[in-house]
Amino acid sequence: MVQPLEQPVTEVKGVGSAVAERLGQLGVRSVGDLLWHLPRLHQDRSQVKPIAQVEVGQQEAVVGCVRSVAPGWRRGRKSVLSAIIEDATGQIAALWFGMPYLSKHLKPGTRLILWGKVTMGRRLSLLAPEFEILGDDEPLNAQRIVPIYPASAGIGQKRFRRLMRAALDAFGPGVPEILSPDLRQARRLLGIGEALEQIHFPEAMGAAALARRRLVYEQFFVLETAVALRKRAIQTDLAGVAFTINARIDGRIRRRFPFRLTAAQERAIAEICTDMMRPRPMNRLLQGDVGSGKTVVAAYAMLVAIANGHQAALMAPTEILAEQHFHTLESLLAGSRVRTLLHLGGAAAAERRRRIGAIASGEVDLVVGTHALIQRDVEFAHLGIAVVDEQHKFGVLQRARLRWKGTHPDVLVMTATPIPRSLALTAFGDLDLSTLDELPPGRQPIATRVVPPTQRHDGFRLVARELAAGRQAYIVYPLVDQSDASDIKAATTMVEHLQRDVFPEHCVGLLHGQLKADEKQKQMADFRSGAARVLVCTTVVEVGLDVPNATVMMVEHADRYGLSQLHQLRGRIGRGEHASHCLLMVDEPEASEKIAILAETTDGFRIAEEDLKRRGPGEFVGTRQHGLPPLAVGDFTEDIQLLMEARHDAFQLVEADPKLARKAHRALRHAVRTHHGDAIALASVG
Repeated sequence: MVQPLEQPVTEVKGVGSAVAERLGQLGVRSVGDLLWHLPRLHQDRSQVKPIAQVEVGQQEAVVGCVRSVAPGWRRGRKSVLSAIIEDATGQIAALWFGMPYLSKHLKPGTRLILWGKVTMGRRLSLLAPEFEILGDDEPLNAQRIVPIYPASAGIGQKRFRRLMRAALDAFGPGVPEILSPDLRQARRLLGIGEALEQIHFPEAMGAAALARRRLVYEQFFVLETAVALRKRAIQTDLAGVAFTINARIDGRIRRRFPFRLTAAQERAIAEICTDMMRPRPMNRLLQGDVGSGKTVVAAYAMLVAIANGHQAALMAPTEILAEQHFHTLESLLAGSRVRTLLHLGGAAAAERRRRIGAIASGEVDLVVGTHALIQRDVEFAHLGIAVVDEQHKFGVLQRARLRWKGTHPDVLVMTATPIPRSLALTAFGDLDLSTLDELPPGRQPIATRVVPPTQRHDGFRLVARELAAGRQAYIVYPLVDQSDASDIKAATTMVEHLQRDVFPEHCVGLLHGQLKADEKQKQMADFRSGAARVLVCTTVVEVGLDVPNATVMMVEHADRYGLSQLHQLRGRIGRGEHASHCLLMVDEPEASEKIAILAETTDGFRIAEEDLKRRGPGEFVGTRQHGLPPLAVGDFTEDIQLLMEARHDAFQLVEADPKLARKAHRALRHAVRTHHGDAIALASVG
């Protein structure tokens, strides 16, 4: 049976087929979608002031008539439309930039309500005010707190308010309540009906704030219930391997590490060992800043599985990173009986058959590869642990395929992009979390500088000085090839210029993702050996290439990258005995402010939090792949305390009712299925 809120939006009075089509462009297709199409802000029009009493610098609401309109004068490239508004106490100018089409609505004598910031230039003005023409439906639009919707597709604010009023009147009383009375009382939350009424048509600004708090909590509560169900499914419904870890096995593994582990690595290994000894699959996220030693921790876990007679697999997103891991592991395992294999795409048919046969028969213990590991014809004899590096670069289903290659193997997913706390509680909340929050001894400081256009020559002089001292440098470009439609520099174009005109006495190499495998190998080998002193590249070097002698990372068009990606690139240097320099070259002087935090700190967690604020959770480390929905209301950074409360309550509820089988939880179960059904279906995926 169709739930009332799942009925098509055409059931709302005033929504015909044409309006429904426009609403569909906004993602509004059902009655519930419309009710949850929440205002982006509220304008307090209850305190309309006479024009003579408005205060400069304040957001004010005024009502008046259009006296005159003066279109067309320009400010820079934008035309400015000016209308003189008057009431019985005086006049004020209303100014709109780049919106000449408004003149057809602003006829002399038209009565308006306007809301905007008051400024004083040549005269008293309202800067780019919101306005509406007052008519017969003033109760919804005039002297009250008015919702402003993120509407488009040709649906104006006044029509949206009429539709929302009709929807609330007809369907508001039937909105299911998913929070128990006890929970609402404990968290001081409004009922859902009152919350929807007060978010759309609040009696006061305080009432709107209380309504928002309830709706933010509900979204987080439903999300965290889904997370709790996924985590419980992994912990209780799947049988895994209980590995033996004793002093003999621990000692044999540790003898492979020619260095002392950090306290953070020891802590992470202890957490992983606890998981691996349990008879359920491990599902753990290992996060650590660039250079914090995640590979060593992963190696320990894989060697535990191998010591217990199982296979281990490590999947990386690029061939460069897979090869780097393979070389690191081979070095650690030199002289051991562990049989290793590197499996990449593009091998000749006979070689590919040989590799696949060796994996299926159990002739190899440890397999490192790319997505080639999850092809349909790759089968493991007895996979005990799957490690996924830079996990955000794989989709959920890709990671699932690796887990399904074995009988519920342990899964360790790793990221060098620190996960902000809010995302650790949501997108990654079904994984147990280990954090490497210290760097191994010997890592050198990296001096980071944002370089504006006027100081470009200084940046290249620094690169030249480092090269003269025997060091090496990366120069990163956002594009492989130059485009006629863009003035962004590209690697293939700039490598010729840099070799010929800038560094003629040094060999300049080129590395990008479109090169053939053997050419990539040659370019990396040349740079590792020092035969190439400068490596012109794209972000393909973001992970995987480790050259201790490289002391300069120059990133062109740096303002076009996310902060976390720039931090990742910076992590390619500072790996040897010499001090290193990161030069972030920007196109406009103003762009320096956007990435200035990178010059202030090397704390990846602080950078990640700032990146999350700017880019949103959907773009941050690919969390759209984790079933993390866009929020109708709420913010993963600003509402962290409410998120933590919702998480606590959701996990407590799932502990008491693991299947959400109780009658009181029927509406919650339906909400979880509706919004996060796919996430629950992938419960065993990291």
